[in-house]
Amino acid sequence: MKETCVLAYSGGLDTSVMIPWIGEKYGMDVIAVLVDVGQKEDFEAAVERAERLGAAEVVKIDARREFVEQYVLRAIKANGLYEGVYPMGTSLSRPLIASKIVEVAEKKGASTVAHGCTGKGNDQVRFEVSIRSLNPRLRILAPVREWGLSRDGEVEYLEKKGVKMDRGKSRFSIDDNLWSRSIEGGELEDPWVEPPEEAFVWSRPVSEAPGEPEYLILEFNKGVPTRLNGEKLDPVELILRVNRVAGSHGFGRIDHMEDRVVGIKSREVYEAPAALTIIRAHQDLEKLVLTRLELEEKRRLEATWAWLVYSGLWFEPLRRAIEAFIDFTQENVDGEVRVKLFKGEALIVGRRSAKSLYDEKRATYSSLSRFDQTLADGFIQLWGLSTVRANEVRYRKS
Repeated sequence: MKETCVLAYSGGLDTSVMIPWIGEKYGMDVIAVLVDVGQKEDFEAAVERAERLGAAEVVKIDARREFVEQYVLRAIKANGLYEGVYPMGTSLSRPLIASKIVEVAEKKGASTVAHGCTGKGNDQVRFEVSIRSLNPRLRILAPVREWGLSRDGEVEYLEKKGVKMDRGKSRFSIDDNLWSRSIEGGELEDPWVEPPEEAFVWSRPVSEAPGEPEYLILEFNKGVPTRLNGEKLDPVELILRVNRVAGSHGFGRIDHMEDRVVGIKSREVYEAPAALTIIRAHQDLEKLVLTRLELEEKRRLEATWAWLVYSGLWFEPLRRAIEAFIDFTQENVDGEVRVKLFKGEALIVGRRSAKSLYDEKRATYSSLSRFDQTLADGFIQLWGLSTVRANEVRYRKS
């Protein structure tokens, strides 16, 4: 009886080649698993292609809601931005996809799983660490690291199997889901070259953005966005709406030099209008309702959280420990934030909360002030005591 391999199947060129290749190389039946996390994919065509290439079974899993509720919402509460820039859509989806692959493998009694990652990228780390964390007994195949085929070679291989892949497809490598869109390859590999407009789908060029600003009011409950302009929305729909509106105003593009897990610096281009808008609003609301010390410590832990997620360590216990702290702070992150979208920017122009720590009567310079300014003299003397004493001892002439 043949062994079975469960393949994380994207419907793209590499994983399409893997279906017959694994059968030929390892003599295994292949179950292709398509996990929908909101990517723009022709799933019907992908399923048909997998069947034509000899997949023993094709399993399609709609994981969009789980992706948002169990991964994206955690990222919002953590203000998850790797290196302060990238909202980690790809990074967040990989442990979820890995978990689904493991579930199918266990259900079908498969001994082996496979993925389509290269040896240069981060995804191989994310998939394999996640799979081993969930079921270390599974054998993992990474065919792209083995076969050394070029894109043209892969296309020719499939054509011999009677399946044609479009050679004229975009020269860019795209990975997208509900939270972000990653764009790689082509001329983008030169850090000096400006990304062409054809690389972008979710955002308009600023030159074509509306001539009038548009305002969004995002309401958060315990750190999670729940309403948009007063309308209570399912989190998936809320993200989709913010993505459309913010992108229509030319906001949400990222172009930066990124440090990969494997030690390579890479030029990365992303689109994430909703992610950047929502995280920016969330950060602003936190400044209204959290204390200075809570904010300072949270920023340090946010950087660690983002590094763990980006680096494929979703199942690292430290992530859960950090989230325990984050969840405690989010008990007070209730309120509304007003965002002004205009010509490629998303400006925070208003915020309010019943849990606000801002006291206008203490902060105002008007006659309504309740702040006793005479207290400042003693405070300043105590605040600077050690600094003044150090200067007395070290620098003043006797």
